[in-house]
Amino acid sequence: MAQEIILFECTKCKNRGYSTTKNKKKNPDKLELNKFCRTCRKHTLHKEIK
Repeated sequence: MAQEIILFECTKCKNRGYSTTKNKKKNPDKLELNKFCRTCRKHTLHKEIK
């Protein structure tokens, strides 16, 4: 199956608060998105982890 569930981790506090699906065959590189972190209480960079 090409679609896999991925998790996002905050780069500041290492909190894991978001998840989504991604096609790893079409997008093999890791995603980086600016999301709102509930523990930092601000928008920070979130990186993909497994």
